[in-house]
Amino acid sequence: MMCLQLDETLEQMQQGTLMRKVKSKSWKKQRYFRLQDDCMTVWYKSKKTGYTKYTSPPGRWICDWFQKADKNKDGRMSFKEVRQLLKMMNMDMNEDHALRLFQMADRSESGTLEGEEFVLFYKALTRRDDVLDVFQVFSQDGKKLTLLEFVDFLQQEQLEGENTQEFAMELIARYEPSETARARHMLSVDGFLLYLLSPEGAIFNPAHGPLCQDMTQPLCHYFISSSHNTYLLEDQLRGQSSVEGYIRALKRGCRCLEVDCWDGPSGEPVVYHGHTFTSKIPFKDVVTTLGQYAFQASDCPVILSLENHCGPEQQDLLAQHLKGILGERLLMAPLDGHGPTQLPSPQELRGRIILKGKRAESLAHSPSGQPDKAPEGEASEDDDEPEAEEDSLSQEAKGKAKKSQAKELSDCIIYCHSVPFRSFQQALAHRRPYETASLPEAKARKLIKEAGNEFVRHNAWQLTRIYPSGLRTDSSNYDPQEMWNVGCQLVALNVQTAGAEMDLCDGLFQQNARCGYVLKPAFLRDAGTAFDPDNPRSRAGGGPWSLAIQVISGQQLPKVASSKASAIVDPLVRVEIHGVPADQGRQETQYVDNNGFNPSWGETLQFKVHVPELALVRFVVEDYDKTSRNDFVGQFTLPFASIKSGYRHVHLLSKDGTAIPPSSLFVHIQITELPYPE
Repeated sequence: MMCLQLDETLEQMQQGTLMRKVKSKSWKKQRYFRLQDDCMTVWYKSKKTGYTKYTSPPGRWICDWFQKADKNKDGRMSFKEVRQLLKMMNMDMNEDHALRLFQMADRSESGTLEGEEFVLFYKALTRRDDVLDVFQVFSQDGKKLTLLEFVDFLQQEQLEGENTQEFAMELIARYEPSETARARHMLSVDGFLLYLLSPEGAIFNPAHGPLCQDMTQPLCHYFISSSHNTYLLEDQLRGQSSVEGYIRALKRGCRCLEVDCWDGPSGEPVVYHGHTFTSKIPFKDVVTTLGQYAFQASDCPVILSLENHCGPEQQDLLAQHLKGILGERLLMAPLDGHGPTQLPSPQELRGRIILKGKRAESLAHSPSGQPDKAPEGEASEDDDEPEAEEDSLSQEAKGKAKKSQAKELSDCIIYCHSVPFRSFQQALAHRRPYETASLPEAKARKLIKEAGNEFVRHNAWQLTRIYPSGLRTDSSNYDPQEMWNVGCQLVALNVQTAGAEMDLCDGLFQQNARCGYVLKPAFLRDAGTAFDPDNPRSRAGGGPWSLAIQVISGQQLPKVASSKASAIVDPLVRVEIHGVPADQGRQETQYVDNNGFNPSWGETLQFKVHVPELALVRFVVEDYDKTSRNDFVGQFTLPFASIKSGYRHVHLLSKDGTAIPPSSLFVHIQITELPYPE
């Protein structure tokens, strides 16, 4: 079994190449083969049928395990090495059972496993009885699913809707490894498992993956993925500032970035967290990075939230760098050529960078194109200067930060004029959709508690940005869900800090092509809405809904990073519902002792969801510890509205949101609408 060159050739295999498929001396056809991103399946296109087909050869994971177990690198695996392998695979197996599997696979009776013998051992080890049980319920002979039997499964369990028979045939063509079975439109157990492990068999609705939402509504009708103090890689007091923070945020799908600008000692403005010991980077480098990476992950508009602490001379340099480096991508005038009387849509702003900041006169163009006069006292305040309500800045520092606004920089700010928040009534009286207020998390919570419905109505026509408290010097995050519940669009988080809050953010924004824009529910886009998060019945529509999640099993769960080599996890699964207050909840299974390889739970967790449009569901796997806090193993978060019913795999992510294949959970999902109690 040749696995030694795998790492060197893997990238080349994933790029794909033309190869000759040989069935016999006379049957030789050219095909384009490419290794899929899961490193387990190979893609090729049949010229005859036009179907995209998948085969399932011994994949990277088998090679990886073989290499890890083969301690003396002789290309064979002894039973002693098998015992070490089981520990590495997070599995505490009875030694007699392991020996039986070993002897079954050792067809050469050499006392070692090599090549296909190891593949046989691995397949016996990874046999999925849980999947076989489901398969046999719908298979009359227990060996195959006919097309009609597979259609029954897709309709009755998976609740697949229209054109089910056509969909079944596509799945068979795509995932059935046997050419004979494919030709007869049948599905073997192996093909059934490949389907369940595929995107079509995952819990996340694949129809929600591509760009699938209306992108023609005003910016204020979307949740927008937003970053706080984007330049920081660590904490808020001594952390490193780097353009890498912008690169990471943009690649993650963030569409609103923050830049804090200060006068630099060499005449060039710098970016850092003012009045702290964080390092400094040139503003010019930040803009250059933005120009390079702004539209790699998405062509949806980027909002650059500018905290301007510079004097007039270096403000002119800010404007010159923005215009010189970004060119036509920087929005410099209203799209319609007139005063900005309403916010444009993401569709209209594709490929554009919008500057958010304070204008020289705290005013915007009126519909007539002439500047409005600001309310008394408004011109001297800057909600962004600050994050002025943060206690981390002294009053003296705040006073020094207030500087006059240079006209050249001010003229770059078109649709997102930063203004202080007075009240919802004051904002409504002036009705300027192009103005944006920034609120610290504590003030936002106070408004949610005191005037939830007013907050929702306000966010239906104007952008609101929320930022973390200045007391979060460790770059921790607040709960973004309560801000989304009232329709706040720019909920800025410290994206460098992994945790449940970023899991929720990644979960919300994985839909709609991960473009960083998610259309808000209709009741959050209506300026006359009666919706209040504290009163679920204020939402028009049906429900509530019952969500039943049967946690069946887990597959190849990773070890805890800090654990000993011999340690094996005791996994439990917790399911959390994040949404309006009435929907918040969490339940967990019992833990399984010493089995991270193929633990089985068979437990059902029940929830009631009143506002499904706002609910996020988070699956968390932890290593149970009776003497201390449980250790994190993996998680996956998705919108309630993106959940697929039936038998599904939940493909787990690491703490920082990266995939950890082949780790997964196997679950059954049932969603039922309930009548509202009188």
